[in-house]
Amino acid sequence: MTAVTADRSAEPLPRPARLADVKGWFFTADQLLFDWFLSHQRERSVAGDLLELGAYMGKSAIFLGARLGDGERFTVCDLFDSPAGDAPNSREMAKSYATLTRRAFEANYLAFHDELPVIVQGPSSVVGEHVAADSVRFAHIDASHLYEHVHGDILAVRELLTGAGVVVLDDYRAEHCPGVAAATWQAVTGHGLRPLCLTGTKFYGTWGDPEPYQEALLAWLAGRGDLWHEVQQVNGGPLIRLSAKGAKEPAHPVSRYAAEADAAEAVEAPERPAEKAPEPARASGPAARPAAPRPTAARPPRGVLRRVAVDLLPPVLTRALVRARKRARTQAARP
Repeated sequence: MTAVTADRSAEPLPRPARLADVKGWFFTADQLLFDWFLSHQRERSVAGDLLELGAYMGKSAIFLGARLGDGERFTVCDLFDSPAGDAPNSREMAKSYATLTRRAFEANYLAFHDELPVIVQGPSSVVGEHVAADSVRFAHIDASHLYEHVHGDILAVRELLTGAGVVVLDDYRAEHCPGVAAATWQAVTGHGLRPLCLTGTKFYGTWGDPEPYQEALLAWLAGRGDLWHEVQQVNGGPLIRLSAKGAKEPAHPVSRYAAEADAAEAVEAPERPAEKAPEPARASGPAARPAAPRPTAARPPRGVLRRVAVDLLPPVLTRALVRARKRARTQAARP
């Protein structure tokens, strides 16, 4: 039976105003690490191109494209609308990426960049036909979740990376894709991949010397109070584990639709009443003293009902009760 692909050519194309508007999963810790590795390589004149296997709607590709150096080439390989080469991959595509189209990826990418990357539309197994060996300094693997495909992607990327190249593997520990975990750690124990660091969603490694990267990364982490990290020993070498809860995202490329979206939000926002200007503090002596606080009526003690509300109700309902009590007191105080 021949698979029939729905025609989505008439669907409206996305117009993301910011990176967060692009569908996909690319968390703060990994944004910070992508930015750090690419900046670290550039500062040390590590030459090479960028590569992404599996693009979904383009979120991480947009981020990578903003860090592309002069003369460097960025290649993105994805099936997009093409049929998968085997039945298991076809089932995975239908289940996880039913809305994926090349047109949507291109629209998202061009919202932030003037030119598209080099696009290879096909299975990741053909990427070696389009990217030269020893030419890539940073590769992101986020294509199939099936063990056979991920294993093949890792071995293919090994041939494409430079000696100081870094590979990033997505979903190395997600419960719904154990094949990625199996392929990742098999590469560590059996194919010479040296772990550098990992987050909750991505594994970072190299077939080169991990020590210079890890020393510089630990020095950077030591100066970041918003990033937690620890060092464990795995397969005879150190492995940095980090978390970025509450950390600020690095700089994002600016969308060509950002100003348009800001203007629309300003029009839709409700008009707020003008606030009364505060009275200037009166000076007494050589230095101005702050005005004394106005006396306020003593608050009645909180009743049992209020205590129960604060303890048990969700914050939204608790705030609503507090506002209602304030309005009642204000109305009662009016003549």
